[in-house]
Amino acid sequence: MLYPGLIRQYRTYLPVAEEAVVTLHEGRTPLFESKGLVKKFNLPIQLYLKLEGLNPTGSFKDRGMTYAVSKAVEMGTKAIICASTGNTSASAAAYAARAGIAAMVVVPEGKIALGKLSQAQIHGAQVFQVKGNFDEALAVVKKISEQDGIILVNSINPHRLLGQQTAAFEIVEDLGDAPDYHFIPVGNAGNIVAYYRGYTRYFEEGKAKQKPKMCGFQAAGSAPIVLNKIIEHPETVASAIRIGNPANWQPAKEVAKESGGFIDKVEDEEILAAYEAVAQVDGFFCEPASAASIAGLIKKAKEGFFKGGEKVVCTLTGHGLKDPDQAIALSPKPHVVEARVEAVLEKLKW
Repeated sequence: MLYPGLIRQYRTYLPVAEEAVVTLHEGRTPLFESKGLVKKFNLPIQLYLKLEGLNPTGSFKDRGMTYAVSKAVEMGTKAIICASTGNTSASAAAYAARAGIAAMVVVPEGKIALGKLSQAQIHGAQVFQVKGNFDEALAVVKKISEQDGIILVNSINPHRLLGQQTAAFEIVEDLGDAPDYHFIPVGNAGNIVAYYRGYTRYFEEGKAKQKPKMCGFQAAGSAPIVLNKIIEHPETVASAIRIGNPANWQPAKEVAKESGGFIDKVEDEEILAAYEAVAQVDGFFCEPASAASIAGLIKKAKEGFFKGGEKVVCTLTGHGLKDPDQAIALSPKPHVVEARVEAVLEKLKW
């Protein structure tokens, strides 16, 4: 029997009419035990990576989008709209295409990776680039969604977070319990909230013996929660978390406090080092924003944060092919040689 997708897998938690279900068979992403990072950085922990870049459109956004779009279809909606730094637009466009409804996406001009923009375009969404940042784009779509027949599918839509909590369900099912710590990138701050709600739900139902401490990381140039002020012009190489006024700011702070965790920041240099490291020693290519969780983990380990033996999960939110320019920029140029065995062997190193 085919895996049915998140809504049918977790029907109790995601109620919607069967005929309205819109799925690309998202979810059931691997929980991958990291050996390479643990060895490279001498980490005194058991480390697991939740590979959310292996969802259908290449990011965790599909978890929330399947439910948000299904509920929109159930309501008879003919169009959805979102603001995006890239991944939300790709996911919204794909699920709208699957549902046979219109999608409109508003993105910051020149601030979206082409891999993500191409997804929104090929799925048939109407794409608008605004001369501003994500926060300004979100203000525009909020106003437009006040019109009848258009549903906003950003993470302020409660159905998005309900769908995203399923990642926590899967982690508990794979590990047999919740981890001790969960490290996660923070942009618009919905995901850290969704994960904790999922862990809490399973804890309350007796499916987990504990809840993890939630540890979120923003990019230093885009860290409004850490700095406790709106960042008018956020900047970071991690475009997916380049957000200066997160929609879920207060709930994220509450989750960090309630869980016994925190929200911290990491420099772009730390993000890129982690991005390169996970690709080279564990073999998974994530987008730069995803690596904020690993950068944060390495930072805390260097500070002596861990006692030893803790189970830690890092969410890698999106696939590296979303933003290949960063990988090319960091990597040595390919050798150009004559088509002869000797020419290749002359340059070969191992």
